[in-house]
Amino acid sequence: MGVVTAARSLWLDELEFDAVARPALRGNLEVDVAIVGGGFTGLWTAYYLAKLDPSLNVLVIEKTHVGFGASGRNGGWVVGELAAGIEKYAERCGLDESLRLTRAVFDSVDEVGRIVDAESIDCGYAKGGVVRMARNRPQLKRQIEEVDHHCRLGLGEHEIRLLNKPETEAIINATGILGGIMFAPCAAVDPARLVLGLADACEAAGVTIVERTAAEAIEPRRVVTERGTVSASVVVQATEGYTRDLRGQRRRLVPFYSRMIATEPLSDDIWDQIGLADRPTFADDRYMVIYGQRTRDGRIAFGGRGVPYLYGSRISPSMEVSADSHRLVHEALVDLFPVLADTRITHRWGGVFGVPRNWMPFVDYDRATGLATAGGYVGEGVAAANLAGRTLADLITDTSSERVDLPWVAPPGRSWEPEPLRWFGIRSSRRIMARADDIEDRRGEEARLAMTLTRWLRG
Repeated sequence: MGVVTAARSLWLDELEFDAVARPALRGNLEVDVAIVGGGFTGLWTAYYLAKLDPSLNVLVIEKTHVGFGASGRNGGWVVGELAAGIEKYAERCGLDESLRLTRAVFDSVDEVGRIVDAESIDCGYAKGGVVRMARNRPQLKRQIEEVDHHCRLGLGEHEIRLLNKPETEAIINATGILGGIMFAPCAAVDPARLVLGLADACEAAGVTIVERTAAEAIEPRRVVTERGTVSASVVVQATEGYTRDLRGQRRRLVPFYSRMIATEPLSDDIWDQIGLADRPTFADDRYMVIYGQRTRDGRIAFGGRGVPYLYGSRISPSMEVSADSHRLVHEALVDLFPVLADTRITHRWGGVFGVPRNWMPFVDYDRATGLATAGGYVGEGVAAANLAGRTLADLITDTSSERVDLPWVAPPGRSWEPEPLRWFGIRSSRRIMARADDIEDRRGEEARLAMTLTRWLRG
């Protein structure tokens, strides 16, 4: 696989990031709005609050440093998707309302680009869409059914369309391509530059950010931290995969792992063989998700889901750099692009994202208690967090907008089962998906029974 020269994310490593740039909380404090979590959800909420009402005293509380979690380690996809899909929200509020939410997430891809321009955030934003390859017959069949289904629901070809084999290969020259899908609402970014640039924009707008301050409990109108208690009219919880650290919230969201690698910058000759000239993000339609992008400096940043969950919702830094999991990610990359077999891998890293029991991202604000929260993006949070932040800011300031009654504005679903049930269910689901991929690759047969069971395990 070549020598790995760094275990921190490519994105943060390139910035030579100073993890102690901002001060910690110093004793008790009273503010208007306290936001726990210095990732995309927390910072977008703070940003839009400051723009809507500059008189508000807004404080962001971060345990380590801004962008430490998934916001600084993800694949850099600003993708207009929600994990639950159109149908699950339609069950709650009807198809028209679910489509309104879908297009609001689409629009958030462009909104991120607008703020990047307005705030001069140098993060390599490039809206090239997602090309999803079909690399076996079952994947191709699912793609045909998916596009037909979404067109019947009301999406247009400018949003999602089928690609034939030559069209797909003209975009990305990977092995085994039979066809593909072009999903337009997606941009590639350097996520660490985006989240750190957003933090700077928040501070320029009057927001205060404290780092190295661990929240221990979130209660109505106050946050208890190791360095003091913050009292606030409104408390926003934006803790995603690290929700399990808070008192009484161990089962609210579970932390799932994903791993990434990055190649050295590739030569023009190799890029001529691979394609991706317009920097679309890319994946295929296997069940064990993979994802990649061509970075602005000519690397491939590529990731996949490995062992998704540790017993007891544990988060282990050693698991984030597991050699076995990264080997599987590298093998998947070389399987797509054999020309990369001897290419040096300069970075390998990992991290966690938050998954709710019903797999439905949510936004919630209880005016009576002053408690607000958003998250559960299941790894698709860069664009969704922007919409969540705008929505929370509207709700908190009582601003009338088309966002405040979107179908995902609802309390989070039920908590995950206690151990050992959730460990068994999550690990079983992972094994079933891996087995389904194996069946489809080797036999060319759809693994429908396996996926029916997986959907049941996902609630």
